[in-house]
Amino acid sequence: MLEKMEEHLTKLFKQAVITCEDREIHILVSKKGTVTVRQRFKAPAQKPSAQPRSLDHNRTKQYILKEGEPVDFLVGLGVQSPEGKVAKVYYDKFRQINRYLEFIEDILDKLPTDRTIRIIDFGCGKSYLTFAMYYYLKVLQGRDIRVTGLDLKQDVIRHCNELAEKLQYDKLDFQVGDIKDYDGETGVDMVVSLHACDKATDYALEKAVRWGASVILAVPCCQHELNRQIQCDTLKPVLKYGLIRERMSALITDALRADILEQHGYETQILEFIDMEHTPKNLLIRAVKSSGIRPKHKADSILEVTEFLHVQPTLETLLRN
Repeated sequence: MLEKMEEHLTKLFKQAVITCEDREIHILVSKKGTVTVRQRFKAPAQKPSAQPRSLDHNRTKQYILKEGEPVDFLVGLGVQSPEGKVAKVYYDKFRQINRYLEFIEDILDKLPTDRTIRIIDFGCGKSYLTFAMYYYLKVLQGRDIRVTGLDLKQDVIRHCNELAEKLQYDKLDFQVGDIKDYDGETGVDMVVSLHACDKATDYALEKAVRWGASVILAVPCCQHELNRQIQCDTLKPVLKYGLIRERMSALITDALRADILEQHGYETQILEFIDMEHTPKNLLIRAVKSSGIRPKHKADSILEVTEFLHVQPTLETLLRN
């Protein structure tokens, strides 16, 4: 490093300022190459720090679930070894789980504290995030919860129930079923739908609204519906490219979903769930039930967009009445 500094000061730069703990050093290089060094000492601090200043610029990310600390469900799912080491192939999943828990941490105060919190996870799949949510709320936060995961795959649901029983997660169960036909509840506090395919997300959001859920977390997937419908003469030069049409349709689908939720009394955000480099399905719709008045102009604004694009979103149809 010293060699590089000397090279740059004699060939590229003519001045340097170096700040140290106790002094500031000025280095000047003349046109003839003469080097002048001046030092200015700082006044000593009244109470010098007992701890040396950290020079660690690559600080470890402070996850909710720590690396090196074994967590029972992560070990059970193969994400961690019994010693707490995260398997290399699952490291992106480990980061995704922690990112998901940060979203839940943000809405903790929106969940009831005087009774059991009822949570439904639609399209739970292998349930990495369902187990993470249960562990965070039940074990780390000590909340009284009851969680149900729903999915169409019988073998996956059987495996999840076996793991929940093995871990003694007695308030967590998994059921085989279709989101569209699920009617086992009259009221739910939190609805989760992560990577439910195409219109399955709409059915999950519709049920959440009808239940009056306090919190909705949805990561949509495979938004094909508007891609098949969208017709707009103004946008023809853009929509003629299949990939652009597909991506635009997906983004418009999720934006309209968020707007429709706002129309039904939710404060809604669209957030980045995980870095795009890991998965293109990286948008999360987070909606929190608002006590405010529903915006009257919202329905008209949505209608303008749907008429302009000649589309009819499923969620709007489901909630029309």
